[in-house]
This record gives sequence, C-alpha cells and structure tokens, in this order.
Amino acid sequence: MERSSKHSIWHRLFGWLRYGLLFSRVDYVMVAVSDMKRSVEFYRDGLGIRLRFESPDWTEFETGDTVLALHGGGKPAVQSTELVAGTASIGFYVENLDEKYNELKAKGIKFSLPPTDREEERIKLAVCLDPDGLAISIAEHKK
Repeated sequence: MERSSKHSIWHRLFGWLRYGLLFSRVDYVMVAVSDMKRSVEFYRDGLGIRLRFESPDWTEFETGDTVLALHGGGKPAVQSTELVAGTASIGFYVENLDEKYNELKAKGIKFSLPPTDREEERIKLAVCLDPDGLAISIAEHKK
C-alpha cells in the first residue's frame, strides 16, 4: 500500500513538472552587489532599465515579466574569464545590437566582448560587465 501511494505522489509530481504546473516562468533574478548605489546607477542610468523600488539592501528593476533584483552586501568576486559552475549571467535581446553597443559604449559601459556573429547560435552577441564584473549578454536574433 505504501509503495503505491509513494508511486502515486511521484507520478503526480512528474506530471505537474511535465506540464509546467509547478513553475511556469522565472519571476525574479537576484544579483548580489557590493555597492548598491553604484549598481543602481549602472542598471538604471547605464543600461536604462526602469527602477521599480530602491533601498540600501534591496532594489528592483522592471524587465517585463521578470524582476531584476539587486541584493546588497555582496563581497566582490574574483574576476575570471572561465565559465564557473553555480554562477549565472543576465541576457537581453535587442533589435539592433550595433546601435545598442555604440549607445552603451558612449555611456561608459565596459564590454568584454564586442558585437560578434555567432552563426551556429543564429545571434550576434556582445557582453558587457556590471560594476562587480557580472557578465550581461546582449544579443540580436539573426534570420
């Protein structure tokens, strides 16, 4: 009896996962930052993301269906060009990457990768860095 009830629970859980009933979207992405003021200026003034709420320890930006949240008190990370497990980056799609790249460069945004065609991925990609070195991908779909 107990085995069938466990089977039933797992069967239902995997059924929910398969049909997206547990989680249907990412509601927020949290980025730990070492200097809230500097990071707010970067995301609001540099990237032009609309500020939703600001405090010394928690700030939110509106990015469509997903909130970009900054969490204060982060320790500066060791910079690395290697892909490190357990880390993440943020990505945005734009209509004209070259135009956006030039606009952001004029605002002093630093890039680790200029606009580069990625034929196998069918995108053009550029990567800028936030004040703590978090990689932010900016891509244009290629047809």
